[in-house]
Amino acid sequence: MTNTNKKNGRGNLTMLVSMAMLTAIAVAADIFIRLPNIGGFLTYEPKDVILTVGGFIFGPLAGIVMSFIVCLIEMVTISTTGFIGLLMNFLSSAVFVGVSAVIYQRRKMLSRAIIGLISGTFSMLVIMLLWNYIMTPIFMHVPREEVLKMFLPLLIPFNLIKASLNSALTLFLYKGVVTALRKSKLIPEREANDSANKKSNTVLIVCVSALLAVTLALVLLIFAGVLKI
Repeated sequence: MTNTNKKNGRGNLTMLVSMAMLTAIAVAADIFIRLPNIGGFLTYEPKDVILTVGGFIFGPLAGIVMSFIVCLIEMVTISTTGFIGLLMNFLSSAVFVGVSAVIYQRRKMLSRAIIGLISGTFSMLVIMLLWNYIMTPIFMHVPREEVLKMFLPLLIPFNLIKASLNSALTLFLYKGVVTALRKSKLIPEREANDSANKKSNTVLIVCVSALLAVTLALVLLIFAGVLKI
């Protein structure tokens, strides 16, 4: 094995260790720092803060993988909403983390982080409103007209406040977390914007666009009465 391969192997292992550590912290935040039953079925927890920090450091795909693991652990431990809860939690975290990290990864500076977090906030809002329209009637056994009535007094404010708070906490914690990881030699002194990251960002943009297109198609079919779920 060449020195380059050994370095790459050590680098990959170190990255996995760092991701596992951040994932564990996100799980702890998810379990122990919760404001449940907002509006009867919504819950705030700050796991997206840690996941977004991970996405900023390791890239959006890594952030999405971490999001899925955390949401899966939540489903088999403290959640009572089963696969519907897993789907909704994952969509919320993955869109917020993925969109924010894609924009930040293109040029790592404070202004890009802020633009990324704002974009992530509104992307998450749109996706969650559409998927609440699809899934909440199934979960809560209420007509879709009742879900539409929840948009302005509950769902829009909740998602905006949740994402805005998580954005502020991400900006506050990011530098400290990166500094601690660098001092522990768990990430390099400077994170490279390599071609692999750019390629993965392009893939993620395509995936998010496809998710939005499929979601809009489902909503339109349900609204038109063609699809009955």
